[in-house]
Amino acid sequence: MRIGIVNDLPAISELLRRIVGLTPRHQVIWMAGSGAEAIELCVKQTPDLVLMDLVMPGMNGAETTQRIMASTPCAILLVTASVRDNAGLVLDALSHGAIDAVDIPAMRGGDLRKDAGPFLSKIDIMSRLIGEKPGRRNAGARPERAPRALRSNQLIAIGSSAGGPAVLSTILGGLPKELPAAIVVVQHVAEEFVSGMADWLGQESALPVRVAEEGDCPTIGCVLLAGTSNHLVLKTAECLGYTTEPSDHVHRPSVDVFFQSVCRLWRGDVVGVLLTGMGRDGALGLKALRDRGHHTIAQDEATSAVYGMPKAAATLDAAVDILPVERIASRLVDVLAGKADG
Repeated sequence: MRIGIVNDLPAISELLRRIVGLTPRHQVIWMAGSGAEAIELCVKQTPDLVLMDLVMPGMNGAETTQRIMASTPCAILLVTASVRDNAGLVLDALSHGAIDAVDIPAMRGGDLRKDAGPFLSKIDIMSRLIGEKPGRRNAGARPERAPRALRSNQLIAIGSSAGGPAVLSTILGGLPKELPAAIVVVQHVAEEFVSGMADWLGQESALPVRVAEEGDCPTIGCVLLAGTSNHLVLKTAECLGYTTEPSDHVHRPSVDVFFQSVCRLWRGDVVGVLLTGMGRDGALGLKALRDRGHHTIAQDEATSAVYGMPKAAATLDAAVDILPVERIASRLVDVLAGKADG
């Protein structure tokens, strides 16, 4: 994977270059000391992945992300001293198309590979997430829609943001192929990379995963993933579609907008799940689901890359269960079985 590094501190740029060099299949193709330089270098040599600093003089990482995604779209991983302390800028950058955010590795000892282990794992996830480049996918290979008889009255509605792809992989990978429910996921990710994420998640899961298209119906044992910068919603009691409204929402697609549509229109049982992410998107929608008598789950702080969205849900008492990521899949199976029996 070809990687560009953006950081105004030469020592940090060099540290990241050395860490990337620990994995032979990755190559640093350029290093930029400013946002303006990064934009120019992306035009000359667009990388597969940009490691983007947030706090820089002149043009910050959020604005740089916005301009790169407008001119030469590529995967952008935010790398900052503290994701938590820079929450506002992280949220801004994610809204402009950055895929995820991570802290700069803390070098605590003499073993660079050990200290950078979590960071390298994040790079590896990005590599698998990027997968097949936009435009290469064979449109003719789209799976057939499931017949009407397979439509489900049980729905798992999932929302996630920063750190979400890895968490979704863990959850979907822990669900059985015979799951008696449909799954719809709204993940904050740039539209250009949704197809690659669907392919990657499908490889990690026994369940088929594909991008939701206008008019798709949630079906048993299938995962549908929001696929555009418009909001994915239920447009009828059975069918999904996309809408531009609300046009002023900071997140596109929005978890709250999706959850609220489920509250209004879904005729069966729902399990709402809110995962790691910056900000509050999804918290009000999860609360609405709980108030309607549906089961709701929020990820816990210890396993959240960014404890923003699930924290907001916990504050609102929107979650029946607050769970570590490794327990969510089994809990979903138990809840669905209990509803099926009851």
